[in-house]
Amino acid sequence: MLVTFNAGSSTVKIGLFALETAGPRRVGKGLIDFRRKPLTFHLVEGPEAFDVALESEAGEELDEVLSEAFARLGDHFDLARVTAVGHRVVHGGDVFAGAVRVDDRTLGEMERLSALAPLHQPQALRLIRAIARLRPELPQTASFDTAFHRTNDPIARRFAIPRELHDAGIKRYGFHGLSYKSVAGELRRREPELAAKKVVVAHLGSGASLCALDEGVSRDSSMGFSTLDGVPMATRCGALDVGVALHLLGQEKRTLNEVEDILYHRSGLLGVSGISADSRELIESDRPEAREALDLFAFRIAGEIARLASTLGGLDGLVFTAGIGENQPRIRAAIARRLAWLGASLDDEANDRGAALVGAPGSRVALHVIATDEEQAIAEEAVAILDRKD
Repeated sequence: MLVTFNAGSSTVKIGLFALETAGPRRVGKGLIDFRRKPLTFHLVEGPEAFDVALESEAGEELDEVLSEAFARLGDHFDLARVTAVGHRVVHGGDVFAGAVRVDDRTLGEMERLSALAPLHQPQALRLIRAIARLRPELPQTASFDTAFHRTNDPIARRFAIPRELHDAGIKRYGFHGLSYKSVAGELRRREPELAAKKVVVAHLGSGASLCALDEGVSRDSSMGFSTLDGVPMATRCGALDVGVALHLLGQEKRTLNEVEDILYHRSGLLGVSGISADSRELIESDRPEAREALDLFAFRIAGEIARLASTLGGLDGLVFTAGIGENQPRIRAAIARRLAWLGASLDDEANDRGAALVGAPGSRVALHVIATDEEQAIAEEAVAILDRKD
C-alpha cells in the first residue's frame, strides 16, 4: 500500500493506494482541514464518508497530528501494509525536472526553495519530516508542480528584467503541474485526437491557473514566479501591476507582511466582493459586489485563455477542471460566452447537468470537463521512482 500527501496552504489531502500490477489503485482518501477547530479529519472509505474530530493541535511540527490521523486510518485500513509515502511539493525550481526520492540532499534543496512558495512549501516539508520521524523505515518521494512546465520555451519563462536576476532564478515557473499532468493523461484516454492538438486547461479552484498544452506538453502557463500570478483566485490577486506593491510599500508605508497578507489572503473573490472567497456563496448572493467579483473572475480567465491561444498559435480545445471548473456551470458559461469570437459555443443543457462534454454541436473549440486527480499522479510518480533501478 502507498500513502500520498497533497499539502495545500491550509489543508492536507491524503490518498491510500493499493499497489497492483496495473498500477496504483485508490482505496481511500482523507482530508485534514487546519482551518477548523478542533482539527477535523474527513475520511472517505469506499462509498462511506465521515468526519472525525482530532484531539491533537497543529503546531510547528505535525508529528502528533499525523500520528492521530494514522491511528484513525488504521481503524479502517491495514497500515502495516504501507511500503512508501509520496508527497506533492509545489516548487522544484530549476533543480527538479521530475519526481525524486527524498534523502538529505533532495530535502535540503527543497528547503532552499521554500522562499519561492511560502504558503505551500513549508507545509509539505513539515509532513516529510514528520513521516521520517514517525515511520523512518518508509521511503518517501516528492512530486513537483513546477516540473510539468519545464518544457516551456525559454522566452515564455523570461521576465523583462536584468539578466543577472533571471540567472539568479527570478523567472516564470508555472504551478498546478500535477493537476495538468492528470488532466492531460485523462484527455489522452478519452479523446486522443484532441489531446494531440492545441488545448488550454483551466484549473479553477481556490487556487486557479491555466496551462497551454500542445500534444499534451506544457508550452505556457498563467502562473509565473509565484502562486500569486495569473488570474484572480479565492483570496489571491492574480496578475497585478508591480507598481501597486511599490505604492503600498512606499507611499502608504505598509510593511512587507501587510502587503503579503493583502495579496495572498485578502484579495481575489474575497477582496472584490467583500463577502466571501467561496464562489458558491457569491453565486447565491444577490449583492452587486458578488456579481462584480464573479464577472471579473470570468473576464480575466477568458483573457488569459486568449493569450495562451496566441502562444499555441490556435485553440482546438478547452478543458475545465478542479473545484470550480468541475462544479460551477454558471462560471463555465460566463467564460465560454467571452470566447465566442474564438469559436467556443456551449451546450447549455449539457453544461447545467455537468456533462463531460459541454460544447455545442458545431463548436469550433471542443469544451470538456475533466476531474483532476493530483493524488493519482503523485502515486504513479512515486511507484515509478521506487521501481527505478539506478
